[in-house]
Amino acid sequence: MAISLRYVSEYDDARDVLQDSFVSILTSLSDFEYRGEGSLKSWISKIVTNRALDWLKEHDEVKMTDDIPEEAAEDYEPEVEKIPPDVLNWMIGRLPAGYRAVLNLYVFEQLSHKQIAQRLGIKEATSASQYYHAKQMLAEMIRKYISKNKI
Repeated sequence: MAISLRYVSEYDDARDVLQDSFVSILTSLSDFEYRGEGSLKSWISKIVTNRALDWLKEHDEVKMTDDIPEEAAEDYEPEVEKIPPDVLNWMIGRLPAGYRAVLNLYVFEQLSHKQIAQRLGIKEATSASQYYHAKQMLAEMIRKYISKNKI
């Protein structure tokens, strides 16, 4: 469910994605090849990620832009380690769907912008732009949280 919620921010929609994922997992279990410890978890995670991305595309949730800033604004390196994991997940869930999808694929799935572009059917520059904007928006949320909570 955590993977589903990383991509689809509404709980009920994330549950639908999870249910579709379980159907996919159960109907394709014979395709799974054991490759050592962690391979089943990785395989299941990939299916959930793919179902979540499919859901975003089906519901036209992913709006992408090629807008790459000429000059990067002053980069603020947020103190992410000060943010409780559930709060950070909530913040990621508040990002626009396109930003959220690219951020998750880049950070959690560790895909390159080229791989993300292929997976989402966008340009590599679009992936980089979405990631840049996601980082900026997330950094601002973190800055406000730290300031508000005087951490």
